[in-house]
Order: sequence, then structure tokens, then C-alpha cells
Amino acid sequence: MISVVVVDDQELLRTGLKDLAELDGDITVVAEAGTGRSGLSRVRELRPDVVLMDIRMPEMDGLEATRHIVADPSLEGTKVVMLTTFDEDENIIEAIRSGASGYLLKDISAHDLRGAIRTVAAGDSLLSPSVTRKVLADIAARPHRRLDASAVEALSDREREVLRHVALGLSNAEIAAALFISPATARTYVSRLLGRLDARDRSQLVIIGYESGLVEPGG
Repeated sequence: MISVVVVDDQELLRTGLKDLAELDGDITVVAEAGTGRSGLSRVRELRPDVVLMDIRMPEMDGLEATRHIVADPSLEGTKVVMLTTFDEDENIIEAIRSGASGYLLKDISAHDLRGAIRTVAAGDSLLSPSVTRKVLADIAARPHRRLDASAVEALSDREREVLRHVALGLSNAEIAAALFISPATARTYVSRLLGRLDARDRSQLVIIGYESGLVEPGG
């Protein structure tokens, strides 16, 4: 059973998310909260698998609450999915940099919501296609904000190949097929990249791949 905490300042939306998330029986919403501060308290108390976190809330916004969750060693197994009506580029980039494992708009279908929870709980990350386009457009428009590429340059040729394919949105199975390696080997490379580049998940690897210049939008 996947445990979830829903943090959103709209009670009606929290109720709706709870009902939709629990529909198949393998997901349970263990708590709800209406502010970032109270949400953080409930997450620390219950240590859920996944947090559905609104970005704009009173007392403490979702970005700050996410940073606290990511920085807490006791919450290492808790993943955050930003769920919001807003799709401004800056929010998307900041959500990923804050450590969120996913960023979805609130018009997501019930089926896709449950799929997103399962994906993140399994240790993967996700961005909706519309969000991914905005991330890449943001990076393309602001080349002066690129990070220091030295860490990427220190990778082996094969590691850079794998990072490039991650940044292009390929799954481990697709990377394995493209590079003629086994899925297990692809998974090992991705895990190694997470450690070497100090990235929390694949979403952050995507950002690193583009901001280091290893991959160019449209390429």
C-alpha cells in the first residue's frame, strides 16, 4: 500500500484528490493539510511514501516545505510531487531544484494521477509533457544560467552517453536498447550518475544534462 499526504489550501480539492487517489485500492491518503507548515508537520509525523504538494499556500509555500522534506534524513524515502494550477517556468525549475520528484498540473486525469503516485513511489521521477516543454524552453532562453559543467566533464564517455539519454527523456529500457546494454546495466549507470552529480532523482539529471550543455533543446 502506497501512503500519501495531500497538502493543499483548498479543502474541496484535497477531498477530490483523496477520492481519486484511493480508487484502485493500492493507494491510501493517510493525512491532509491546508498549509505548508502543517503539511510539513504531518509528513514528519507519518513519513509517507508520497506527498502531493501545492506550491502556493499560506504560512509556508510548497517549495519551502519541499526543501525541508528533502533536507531531513529521516524522510529520505518520501517523494514530493508538486500539483498545481500554475505552470510558470520559474515555478517548474524551482520545484525540481527544491528536490521535487514530479510536477503535475491539477487538470491531470484521475488515471494519470494514480499512475504518477505509483511512478514516484517506485523511485522514478516524472514531468508531464507540457511541463517538460516549459523546462526545456526555460533553459534554452537563459543560457547564462547554466551550471558549472566540470562535474559532467569528469564523467566517463559512457556515463555522459547515459546522462544524455536521460536528459532526452528515455526510460532505462529505452537507454538499454539505444546503447546495446542490459536494462540492469542502464539502471546501474543512472544510479551512479545520481551519486556522482549529487542529484536526487531523474528530474534533476534532466536539468543537469541541459544546463551543462551536454544536450541542447531540440537536439
